[in-house]
Amino acid sequence: MHTFRLHLWSRRTTPGTRLARTITGAAVLASLVVSARAGAQEWANKMFEARSHDFGVVARGAEAEFRFVFTNLYVEDLHVGGVRSSCGCATPSVAKRTLKTFETGEVVAVVNTREFQGPRTATLTVVFDQPYYAEVQLQIAVNIRGDVVLDPGSVDFGTLEQGISAERRIAVKHAGRPDWRIADVKSTAAYLEAQLRQTARSGGQVEYELQVALRANAPAGYLQDQLVLLTNDPRAPEIPVCVHGRVMADVTVTPASLFMGQVEPGTQVTRQVIIRARKAFRILEATCHDTRFRVNAPEGSRSLHRLAVTFTADAQPSSVASKIKIQTDLGADAVPEIVATAEITAPAG
Repeated sequence: MHTFRLHLWSRRTTPGTRLARTITGAAVLASLVVSARAGAQEWANKMFEARSHDFGVVARGAEAEFRFVFTNLYVEDLHVGGVRSSCGCATPSVAKRTLKTFETGEVVAVVNTREFQGPRTATLTVVFDQPYYAEVQLQIAVNIRGDVVLDPGSVDFGTLEQGISAERRIAVKHAGRPDWRIADVKSTAAYLEAQLRQTARSGGQVEYELQVALRANAPAGYLQDQLVLLTNDPRAPEIPVCVHGRVMADVTVTPASLFMGQVEPGTQVTRQVIIRARKAFRILEATCHDTRFRVNAPEGSRSLHRLAVTFTADAQPSSVASKIKIQTDLGADAVPEIVATAEITAPAG
């Protein structure tokens, strides 16, 4: 039998870039069938940062939410057709249904801790209908306590300007053991401060007030933190309390998506990105994993920075997309990532 090589330029089996594949000998047909079936699913799976989450033990009425983050890694636009849950104890939703290259979306799983109790599991099925059909299954697990209630179900700071402190209170109620106590509150965030005060104790009914302060040094971006109540119950000594909100640094990026234009092989093009903030700030670093993009970040502290982004086209005609990440002294998430794109054209003539 002769050995030969077949080069396949993939445009239909999996979405994304124009990748060459090499298949040898008599295995050509079998490889095509297997890769088509696997590709129909794996291209979607690999977009997710995680596909399972265990909430652990949570109180009744507590907010229990997890965001399954996924990123469109491909050239084609991505569309989520729908999402469903195998159990009424969990309600899924999709924050953004259509994603362009390198855009990030979230499948939000919310547990119904008021109507369900005890150990629960659910499978969330995410259906993609563009650019190809695929289903991704996400798994969640939770154990909902019926004897401990949070009211409200989380510490929600809402939207705040950076540098502003805030305070919230929630009630923690227990019914059952007359000697039940909360011994301490644990937090991994230096900008959160928690205090406990017992407000009632009668028979088997115990109630605490949890006071949570957000300090002015909280970093910009979304808050997705957690406090842990440490109790004297050996069966479930820890009770998580979700803390969320958003600290706005009031930073704007123009343009949010940077198109370098159509570039001939071997030539360069430079575009500008303007970053503004309410107060003076420094750009610590501007990086891009694609070496064809070079970012010139200005020095010094000011409220407006102009970044020069230069793209050098190589010899192969293609569509190019890459992220530019900017680190500042305003906080890790103060400046959103910029997606830079370019079209490398065929050589003239």
